Amino acid sequence: MSDHMKSPPNQRQEMTGIERLSLRVSAMINHPLAQTQRWVTVHRLDTDGDAEWEEVMGVLAETPELELTFNDDESVTVRWERGSVEERDDFVVERDNEQQEEAAPF
Repeated sequence: MSDHMKSPPNQRQEMTGIERLSLRVSAMINHPLAQTQRWVTVHRLDTDGDAEWEEVMGVLAETPELELTFNDDESVTVRWERGSVEERDDFVVERDNEQQEEAAPF
């Protein structure tokens, strides 16, 4: 491989905490079992910061197709009706961010 095709490791862009959490939640909602049962429980990990968790849960709560139940163990159960999320090819919730043109999926 030529030198111009190699990218130095220090140029790799790390994902933010919000991006990681968003991708994890999106993957959970899109999982075939979750699509069959029409619900999934998202557990907060030690690596999920307060601000990231609040923002992602806020975006989910504002999504009309979803019903959120905040559990005593700090997990959140996300439910949806048949057809509301399943009609989409891939369920992605976008967050608003005035400083960034692209919305982060999760």
